[in-house]
Amino acid sequence: MTAEQNARRSVDNLLDVLSLAASEARTTEDIFTGVSHPMPTGRVYGGQVLAQSLIAAERTLPENRIVHSMHGYFLRPGDASQGITFAVDRIHDGRSFSTRRSQAYQGGVPIFSMIASFQDQDPGVEHAQPMPEGVPAPEDVPSDDELIGSVHPLTGRLLAERPADVRHVSGPLFLEVAGERVPQQAVWMRMRAPMPDDPGLHRAALAYLSDMTIQESILRRHGVTWSTPGLKVASLDHAMWWHRFGRVDEWMLYVQESPNARGGRGLGEGRIYSREGALLASVAQEVMVRVPEGDASA
Repeated sequence: MTAEQNARRSVDNLLDVLSLAASEARTTEDIFTGVSHPMPTGRVYGGQVLAQSLIAAERTLPENRIVHSMHGYFLRPGDASQGITFAVDRIHDGRSFSTRRSQAYQGGVPIFSMIASFQDQDPGVEHAQPMPEGVPAPEDVPSDDELIGSVHPLTGRLLAERPADVRHVSGPLFLEVAGERVPQQAVWMRMRAPMPDDPGLHRAALAYLSDMTIQESILRRHGVTWSTPGLKVASLDHAMWWHRFGRVDEWMLYVQESPNARGGRGLGEGRIYSREGALLASVAQEVMVRVPEGDASA
């Protein structure tokens, strides 16, 4: 299979995962079901359940309302070999805003719980934090799977099969922390193949991507890599605000920083820009970080 065919297959697999089936069961909530990506760890990728929960909620909305914010909690690890059930509670429909609670279940217990708000598109005041200057273009930054595959062929193959092309400006954290140990990084990303034109699908896929690498500004500050023996990282919660529409099959710059880490938890914050500099979304996530004693600097 050629690289182009593999890229197309990986994105088609994502589209299959984001295609939820509506249940005919009569309940007080709207019920949908979906499947998961196969994962080498056996655990559901957090960005996947974020995107699926958002799509389930959007299926219950008045016409033309789009998501502007979500706040969710990762409650339990999900089993990637099992299906997921999504229950949506129609909390509120107002003149301009709608609110939905979407919960993901496996084995009868919730693994993720989210509340999201949706709005009609209205005019208003506008400003945005500008994109940082001087960041190399994505064509000038090697793809992560290209770098990692030269050292760890199996890991490189697994990364190459994910639907996104991810390029760390300062180098990926699978190998070593290059340069100064600072609590920030910049990452170029886009889907490996064209996506359908459905704007709702692009917003959900942006949520999918938002969980990718957001934890790393915490690790980079302390010189910790994903291959550090005994490292344990788990997402606790996730918040996201959509500001402007952007296509996820075009290059986006994910600028990330960590303002704090303490008590086995770290906070990661991020801003996602289009290549042209439009601020598309803001993200915040708190994660559990447990590093073997003596492996993390102050």
